[in-house]
Amino acid sequence: MAQEEAYSTLMHGIKELTFKGPPVPSELLLNGHHAFPLAVNAQDQVIIAASCYGLGRIVVLGHEAYLHDFPDLVTNALGWLRSSSGRATVGVHPSCQAIVGNLSSVDAEVCQFRSDLGVFVADAYSVGPFSKDLVSFLKAGGGLLIAGQAWHWSHTHPGEKVLLNFPGNQVCGVAGIYFTECYGEHGEILVPPKLPLKWSSGFKNEKAREDLEFLLNQVSEFDIRGDSVPSEVLVHGPLAFPIGATPDGRAFLAGAQYGLGRVIVATHESYLGRDSLAKFFTNALHWLDKGRNGAVGIVPWLQNVTNLLSKSGLPCQVTDFKDDLSVYVCDSYSDDHCKEIQSFVAEGGGLLIGGHAWYWSYSNTAAAALTKYPGNHILNQMGLSILTSTLDQGLYKAQSGQELLEVYQFRQFLPRVVNYFAESQSLSDDQQECLQKMGRDCANYLTMSAHDCASYSSVLEILTDLVKTGKVPQVCGSCPVSSAEDRLLLEVASEVCKVCPDPDALLPYIIKDLPALPTVSDTRVPISANTGGCEEWISTGLYLSPGMKTDIEFPPHLVGKNWMVQISCQSDDLWEADVLKRASVVCERFPVDDDRVQVWNLWGGLIYLIAPPNCSMKGAEVVVQRAVRAPYYKSGETCVPDWVNNIRHAPAPWAELEFENLIITLNSEFIRDLDRPDMVASQWDAIMRGVADLAGKPAKFQRKERFVADVQISAGFMHSGYPIMMHATSAPDLLKLTKKNEPWGSLHELGHEQQQEVWEFPPHTTEATCNLWSVYISETVLFLPRTEAHTALQPSERYNRIQNYIKGGRNLEHWSVWVALETYLQLQEQFGWDPFKKVFTAYHTMEGVPQDNKGKMNTYAETFSKVVNRNLTSFFKAWGWPIEAATEEKLSGLPDWSNHPMAQYA
Repeated sequence: MAQEEAYSTLMHGIKELTFKGPPVPSELLLNGHHAFPLAVNAQDQVIIAASCYGLGRIVVLGHEAYLHDFPDLVTNALGWLRSSSGRATVGVHPSCQAIVGNLSSVDAEVCQFRSDLGVFVADAYSVGPFSKDLVSFLKAGGGLLIAGQAWHWSHTHPGEKVLLNFPGNQVCGVAGIYFTECYGEHGEILVPPKLPLKWSSGFKNEKAREDLEFLLNQVSEFDIRGDSVPSEVLVHGPLAFPIGATPDGRAFLAGAQYGLGRVIVATHESYLGRDSLAKFFTNALHWLDKGRNGAVGIVPWLQNVTNLLSKSGLPCQVTDFKDDLSVYVCDSYSDDHCKEIQSFVAEGGGLLIGGHAWYWSYSNTAAAALTKYPGNHILNQMGLSILTSTLDQGLYKAQSGQELLEVYQFRQFLPRVVNYFAESQSLSDDQQECLQKMGRDCANYLTMSAHDCASYSSVLEILTDLVKTGKVPQVCGSCPVSSAEDRLLLEVASEVCKVCPDPDALLPYIIKDLPALPTVSDTRVPISANTGGCEEWISTGLYLSPGMKTDIEFPPHLVGKNWMVQISCQSDDLWEADVLKRASVVCERFPVDDDRVQVWNLWGGLIYLIAPPNCSMKGAEVVVQRAVRAPYYKSGETCVPDWVNNIRHAPAPWAELEFENLIITLNSEFIRDLDRPDMVASQWDAIMRGVADLAGKPAKFQRKERFVADVQISAGFMHSGYPIMMHATSAPDLLKLTKKNEPWGSLHELGHEQQQEVWEFPPHTTEATCNLWSVYISETVLFLPRTEAHTALQPSERYNRIQNYIKGGRNLEHWSVWVALETYLQLQEQFGWDPFKKVFTAYHTMEGVPQDNKGKMNTYAETFSKVVNRNLTSFFKAWGWPIEAATEEKLSGLPDWSNHPMAQYA
């Protein structure tokens, strides 16, 4: 790393530094990705630091006396600083001329600042008049050595903001180093051989309260109701702060100081033009402008917000980015001009940026948002990051500046968490409630993978030590986790292992009893794929133990073609669960961006190859270097004797049964005694053909459905999706579907997979029409009459539901689940299943279907009527459907179904 190399050069030959005597240093605050500490005292305060800006370099000492006290460090610093400019001359400001005698080894002269110097040495009090020139000098490649303290200045300038107005900070701030009014403690520092990574600032930016009061002047609430769904913003920089947040502390508006400038993030771009937020954004523009009354530039594709922002009184213009603006307004969907925008803000400009990341995540891996999402390329360095997680639209109270400073903030809360787990400091009740959010924030922050940034490495080092306490819970079905402390440790452990330099060293602290399963080497796995509009998971029959790494070799024609490797199929995120029986996320993906890809997963899992959408490929082969064999049966390829005598005894704890149109993943213990997987396959093949038959689709599915059984799932008894998730205890029922084993649930979820928006009327039919498949399969494949398939279909139950619905006024608000299903069952009992197949088939090619429920219900009534050649409008009206006169007119030529089951309730 560049910072590690720079530290080695700067501290070469220095074993210790002693801070003593009259000089009392300022603590230095580090912000951004480029600043790094050189000397950290026993109280974890940074006293000496370095950074880069543009092409130049800077070293900052927390007291001017250190220019005399540490001659070796000054000599090293001058050498490092000169190497960036390529010019040898060192200029020393007259206020520091006493050190010239110690600089015999360099070409030094006492002078005022000139741009032709290689390095300039100055105290932090004298640079104000030429601070802009120094910033330009630094940006162009010059070197700066600045020393001083700000605590005395803060006493003689009461009410002024040290971070912005102290002369030294007007230069150092652009590089992310600030003198603070906090005293640095004396003591002897043993200089470590590597960059010191454990520091925490005691500095609290109390002046931010004034900023927040300015921003929230005459703002009592944030109205973000409506269709615009905001992302959450992670507030992680030491000079970043939330502005608008939900009651549980998740921010949708946030701000920060970066360098000498300021930034505000709104996590939906539509908010920038919303009338209900006009007062806030007027305040925001003036805060960003800092009294310059300069031009506000608005990126062209946001020109619709110009009228509202013009109410600020500042001159607004639609323009692409340019340097002569005071404030730049843009969205977070592009990182054009990223470096220029960062420099613009660092040197004093204002940035107002809006946008969300949740839609971006639909076509990108959500976990990569901090590294791949365009807006975060700009914002991460500023201490703010837009996440893919969403917040509820609502009307939120605007908290006061003081309240916002007192709420949870990631970087400020981190030391408290560390002390808490070290049992040296307690947490208040409010802080206890922050622990769970802290775990997710740590996980999100670590995905930044900014290993070339000292502040990131510092957090990683702190969290790595937290994992090494050995307190990570051994979560499982018999040892569930519910406390905020255990959840935080589990979340942190999962993410630290992904980004730390040596995850193998951490593994014993996280998983106490690692299984020692036998492995196989250089396994060749044939793969074929013919995907449609969605990806396909290709099973390999191989498993990785927890923490186990393996390399997979790919043929060149698959590299860089959006193929992925996935470890584990338990893809549910359990973050919202109150109790955890496993880590909240146990599924990992890796892009195939090279012909040899190393993969692993802390929690282990079956290995899958993920074929991208619209991919056609046959006869390829990959080689898995090392893995564990899993029990894997595949229809048409696995013979039953091999299964019984060998395959089902494979050591992996997870097994898969792959049939014609369905794949079942379950604990291996459930298949160890399975003698006839071919009979299970035969039953499921018949069921899946029945599913396709009712849906009006080809018998061979484009993509096989999947059932995955897990110790815990994110919702319900089962839930649909890809894969369909179910509890592990229900998995044996899939191996023999009988009335006793209650097949309804699995058929219900398969029905969900067939539902189509064009003939669905949510929320009424969401849990209703899926049950058409449950009834159809029960009766036609499993030969279970509907009265036996589910107790809710007993005649008395059905009669009572109809009676209650009629008494309630045929209100569609109550037409849902079993009541709604009754409508379809009455149609089926009169006309049979064939019309349903024809109706579903017709919808496959139907165009111009309305998007609203009323329009869709009329289309359905018309379509079904034409299929059965009967006018069904009176039937549907009897159920309370909003049948229009135009629909009745269209169907008036068909014979009326006057004796329908609801006619008696006319």
